[in-house]
Amino acid sequence: MHIIDKKWRRLDGRRIELPIKEAVEQALIREKAAGHRLKVCIGSDSQVKGKTTEFASVIVFLREHKGGFMYIHNEKTKQKMSLKERMLLEVSMSVNVAYALCDLLDQHNVELEVHADINTDPAFKSNTALRDAMGYILGMGFVFKAKPNAFASSSCADKVI
Repeated sequence: MHIIDKKWRRLDGRRIELPIKEAVEQALIREKAAGHRLKVCIGSDSQVKGKTTEFASVIVFLREHKGGFMYIHNEKTKQKMSLKERMLLEVSMSVNVAYALCDLLDQHNVELEVHADINTDPAFKSNTALRDAMGYILGMGFVFKAKPNAFASSSCADKVI
């Protein structure tokens, strides 16, 4: 799953016709010109529906004290996988997006966080993937956030599946 090359959309459904990196750069330039200070949070979530698993990845642009907006990518697979595999695939999708955008965000001095829809409470099943996900994200040099602070994945991506 190479989501960088796939189609993205806005929350209102309008397709983003440009390659995502170009669209993000235009957004950064536009927001900076409007006087906004940005932070970008990237997250993914998934949901199993019968034999199909649907994934959503989001790039959330937060304007300091001024709300935000996001770009969304959805895809489906019929590949069977365990919960831990699915959690780590979500993380992998987010890391791929973050890696593709990190140089651009650095150029524009925009803070980046990668959010994982994984619970820090061992009572939850998703917790089995926490150590691996945290190691992967931190090992790639990104700021890591898990539930309850991982709103890009657990709130934003969750709502667009």
